[in-house]
Amino acid sequence: MTGIPPAGQFRIEEETSLTTQAGPVRLRPPGNRVDQRAIPWWRWQIGLSAITVAVLLAALGVFIPPARFWLVFAALVVVVIGLPLAALLPLWWYRVHRWEVTETAVYTRTGFFFQESRIAPMSRIQTVDTERGPLEQRFGLATLIITTASSAGAVTVKGLDGEVAAELAHRLADITKLIPQDAT
Repeated sequence: MTGIPPAGQFRIEEETSLTTQAGPVRLRPPGNRVDQRAIPWWRWQIGLSAITVAVLLAALGVFIPPARFWLVFAALVVVVIGLPLAALLPLWWYRVHRWEVTETAVYTRTGFFFQESRIAPMSRIQTVDTERGPLEQRFGLATLIITTASSAGAVTVKGLDGEVAAELAHRLADITKLIPQDAT
């Protein structure tokens, strides 16, 4: 995604709605994909995790001779399972993960087997933050964290272009300033 689509340019697929003081919030899938650079970012995350666990198991195998066979075997299993996961999971996540910001709500969809769709009405937003870990910085990505007055926790959008995330944070701050009620 290279830019933020103008607010209001979306299709409504379902008629169900949630009414807030800002107006109805339509329940529908979000329209924007995360940035394509999220695919290699996710691959690196999975790959580094698998390699770290495999190296740790192999190192333990060196220092614990009676368990050497099983620890080295476990390290090989981690590598054999981790590499295909690193290749395939990010492609699936890219197809599933979506986000959208309108004048009335923030929509997200994430997950793998169990997919979660979240809608955060603007009137419930308390804080908006961006986060960039070292690997995200390397890929030019950022995570948008939207804290709401909800027991379900913050709404996060991972894998956004860094500039898009910053622009969205400012846009959300501007929109929420216009809402008269406190987000509690």
